[in-house]
Amino acid sequence: MKISSIGIIGFGSFGKFVFHLAQEKFPDISVKVSSLSHPADGKKFFDISEVCKTDLLILCVPISAYKGTIEKIAPLLAENTLVCDIATVKKHTAELLRTKNISRYISIHPMFGPYSYAKHGNSLEGLRMVFCETSLGTDERADVITFFKNHGLSVLEMTADEHDKLSAETLFLTHLVGQAVKKGNFHRTDLDTLSFGYLMDVVESVAHDDELFHDVFKYNPYCKEVLARFEKAEQATAQSLKI
Repeated sequence: MKISSIGIIGFGSFGKFVFHLAQEKFPDISVKVSSLSHPADGKKFFDISEVCKTDLLILCVPISAYKGTIEKIAPLLAENTLVCDIATVKKHTAELLRTKNISRYISIHPMFGPYSYAKHGNSLEGLRMVFCETSLGTDERADVITFFKNHGLSVLEMTADEHDKLSAETLFLTHLVGQAVKKGNFHRTDLDTLSFGYLMDVVESVAHDDELFHDVFKYNPYCKEVLARFEKAEQATAQSLKI
């Protein structure tokens, strides 16, 4: 798989992270960004029609914006453009790519972001990438997976449904606990235990992800059951303290 240009649609926190990561890891590759918040300047930001002609087009928009974004880019894509879906949910976005007739796509989920990447020493080595679905043939699919592995990533292959089921039990639950602690106005203290420090690491990693938290709950069908279990467990725990 030869990539000479990368396009990024969306320039929120994850879009910025992908932009800087692409510049760091691939200094010889052209990186072009399309953002509603930044007018085209011909240097970093470009018109969406130009960004859609890149070899690899990475969608860094909120999950709620995927449908509109895919509909917008579909007629603008070059024949060889590979669309990369990196959303936190996979059944919803993969289905959109299929039904909107995106001919070349991969549906993946990087299990890391700017916060966890920094905590990992700004290294990709050993970080996990979930590979769920693609329209590519066997050989190109293998090339993509090899590309990820060659950059130190640990690639997990599973279906979009399997991903969402596991993600609700792990990622969503982590966000749920973190958001609860945040809303409870708990903070680090001089008496922190090691385990409390880990808990606050979680809180700080999700502190600015309110939109993602709500989108994951809305678009991952398995989150409602996890929330119900959590609320039931919380009530049972509180009840066990009553004498």
